[in-house]
Amino acid sequence: MRVTTSKTTRARHKKVLNRAKGFKGARSVRFNAANETLLHALRYEFIHRRRRRRDIKRLWITRISAFVRSEGITYSRFMEGLKKANAAIDRKVLAWLAMHDAPAMSAYVALSKKALGL
Repeated sequence: MRVTTSKTTRARHKKVLNRAKGFKGARSVRFNAANETLLHALRYEFIHRRRRRRDIKRLWITRISAFVRSEGITYSRFMEGLKKANAAIDRKVLAWLAMHDAPAMSAYVALSKKALGL
């Protein structure tokens, strides 16, 4: 008996077209156009998840740098001092402290300066 793939093909097309809802014109209606667009969209999604993390880290560094410069030290020297002082705190928390808890952040700056001998 001859094997047909109509059910499988229909299911696969349906899955792609359901994910392509919201695309413009033929890209949401025709399988070939929708499939190609969806593959590109998934690729961009993958790339931009990583880019978003990179951008967030840059924002943290900018916030920390702005605070520590007002305290009279550069970002790189501040991080070097924290490493020498064995302070296990990440940039996310440091950025939050710089924005919301200036006295605590000043204590970390003082710790960093002490470890550097400044």
